[in-house]
Amino acid sequence: MQKITTFLWYDDRAEEAAALYTSLFEDSRIVSVQRYGEAGPGTPGSVMIVEFELAGQRFLALNGGPEFTFNEAMSLSVDCGSQEEVDRLWEKLTAEGGEEGPCGWLKDRFGVSWQIVPTRLAELVGDPDPVKGQRVVAAMLGMRKLEIKGLEDAYGAA
Repeated sequence: MQKITTFLWYDDRAEEAAALYTSLFEDSRIVSVQRYGEAGPGTPGSVMIVEFELAGQRFLALNGGPEFTFNEAMSLSVDCGSQEEVDRLWEKLTAEGGEEGPCGWLKDRFGVSWQIVPTRLAELVGDPDPVKGQRVVAAMLGMRKLEIKGLEDAYGAA
């Protein structure tokens, strides 16, 4: 079992969120669902905690009520090996009320912030030539969903 587990607080859609997330990543699954009992504070029988794995990493999702909400101070960053993966995740996570943000950031319909980042970005920004890296950063700052071709074009611009 992993020593540190990300714990996510939802109002009342933890099971729906876990189902979406596990459908998007290989090696993902719902591990268990715990329900509120007579002691509450939730309605007896309703979902309290969903334990799930994304790409083998364990998460807990609580239906804790509206007291706390997500914000951009915490995000889930996904390393994507291709533009197709970036596009697929961007489409699925912004669907049904999600919101696009700048520089590869988005909020899903539950309010969770994600960074959908192509692996190629770090390779280009990390070039020993700082001028090339800065051109890539400037291009990224003008994007919402990150486009590998646009980043590579900025890198190669003279």
